[in-house]
Amino acid sequence: GRNVREGRREGGSLIDGFLIERVAESDYAGPLAALAQVVSPEPVLGPELLGLARAVADRYAGSLADVLQLAVPPRHGKAEARETGDPPPPPVAPEPGSWRRYGRGADFLKALASGGAPRAVWTALPGPRWAEEIARAVQATLASGRGALVVLPAGRPVARVDSALRELLGEGQHAVLTADAGPERRYREWLAVRRGAVRAVVGTRAAMFAPVRDLGLVVVWDDGDSSHSDDRAPFPHVREVLELRSSRDKCAFLLGSWSCTVEAAQLVESGWAAPLVADREQVRASAPLVRTVGDAELARDEAARAARLPSLAWQVVRDGLRHGPVLVQVPRRGYVPRLACARCREPARCRWCAGPLQAQDAGGGALCCGWCGREEGAWHCPECGGFRLRAQVVGARRTAEELGRAFPTVPVRTSGREQVLDTVSGAPALVVSTPGAEPVAEGGYATALLLDGWAMLGRPDLRAGEDALRRWIGASALVRDQGAGGTVVVVAEPTLRPVQALVRWDPVGHAVRELAERAELGFPPVSRMAAVSGTAEAVAELLADAELPRDAEVLGPVPIPVTDAGRPRKVGAPPPGERWERALVRVPPGSGAALAAALKSALAARMARGGSGLEAARVRIDPLDIG
Repeated sequence: GRNVREGRREGGSLIDGFLIERVAESDYAGPLAALAQVVSPEPVLGPELLGLARAVADRYAGSLADVLQLAVPPRHGKAEARETGDPPPPPVAPEPGSWRRYGRGADFLKALASGGAPRAVWTALPGPRWAEEIARAVQATLASGRGALVVLPAGRPVARVDSALRELLGEGQHAVLTADAGPERRYREWLAVRRGAVRAVVGTRAAMFAPVRDLGLVVVWDDGDSSHSDDRAPFPHVREVLELRSSRDKCAFLLGSWSCTVEAAQLVESGWAAPLVADREQVRASAPLVRTVGDAELARDEAARAARLPSLAWQVVRDGLRHGPVLVQVPRRGYVPRLACARCREPARCRWCAGPLQAQDAGGGALCCGWCGREEGAWHCPECGGFRLRAQVVGARRTAEELGRAFPTVPVRTSGREQVLDTVSGAPALVVSTPGAEPVAEGGYATALLLDGWAMLGRPDLRAGEDALRRWIGASALVRDQGAGGTVVVVAEPTLRPVQALVRWDPVGHAVRELAERAELGFPPVSRMAAVSGTAEAVAELLADAELPRDAEVLGPVPIPVTDAGRPRKVGAPPPGERWERALVRVPPGSGAALAAALKSALAARMARGGSGLEAARVRIDPLDIG
């Protein structure tokens, strides 16, 4: 039992909590129990962090307790007992340096140094200078007497910004917060930030809630990387959390990437942030030459049919190896192709909700929508009138072994899931990498070869084109500029929008066009979506209990593929062997907060009732993968 007698709680187990404030009276009508123990006098949860956690919980239809688990690291007594010194004096304001390459770059730094709060979406030029540019923005903010927070998607980019900050500012000016730092070190660094001994923080998504004193600037790099979305409830995204912090603390905001997400384009279009870009001449001077190999060339190419690699690619790789290392990007395993028109490659979409159509079984037959579940028995392409479908993938995966046989005198190195390389030398070598695992080459790569473009463009995902372009640009940005002979060959149909954007090096234009198309079709981020997943009974009960906004549209539910025992479980996937369903709830712009509030209330009511299937009911606001 959980009875309270004479101020003491009988039965049950002790529960950890935070002491927020002491008040004379309570608005709780039930019996109160005395605190068993105050484990630490350290005030780890101040009003600012608590307010932010509540705002994030409301934004993502989550509980405050879940957000606090993400925001406050586990206590470590040894780290807490260590003294922290006074903060170092503010550095001097930096020179603009390579920020002069951007139209309003020098003005952005000047505004930071003078205590201003500019908000910008920054399209970084290709090359290695982005880390130093972030470090200069941090230095300018520190020079104004304020703090700065930089969040990056992985440990490798964190190490580059960490190194750039040490070079600019020396030791002791910033802390590094990453989830894999170990409990003692992580808590020690976090305490140094909370106590005000350090005014700047660099880290992965674990750092997005870092309690920086007098926050003056928040930075997120490469917001399209899926690592920025937390895989624990309520699944907050770094970009959205830092937007909240910028608005709440009235501080500067910098979203930087070599590419550009649709969400970033929406921030600019809405006027919330200003664009920070270089002119076209500067872009052309910094980017490599991009060449394409499409289906027509592959069909005519005897070498491509015999060796599964186009003649142009062989020639460019051979020429590149004379001058330095060559990068070969190969998609990861598990890219499942999406159905598209065999004639014009337009993705096959549902006529009712515009979701992706998929075959109901491996042998073909009837199609059904991956969103609303409706069957489609008479599909035809609305663009060209074609009736034939195909999976958007061409050719087999090229492997390091095949390339090694083709170039027997050249060393072949691989970077991927088993081992990720950080850097490679400038000597001639073939470097085969999966997207996101590309090592940095000393002096840049001579050439990059982007293989199996269809495998990336054909994923059944709303973001497939945007994500393919981001990964292509991420690899191509490591290649020498066109003046130094840098060349990129992408094996994908040249008429497709992401491929054209890569050739022109115009990620912003691609994002703007995607945003307009999504607005027309009612897709996120223009509309807002929530995914409700779990057992069929749990999904039905939750949707029945939720007082959804009047303009909400429920798509589905549709079955989720069963997770096989012994295989890796994806984020959000059902436990092995369990049959789950997923429904999507879509609302127009302006109703997102009402949708989150309705689902949060329904979850809380079910939990209070202690109904069946509670473990299986899951809500995710703005899911990354909706098909």
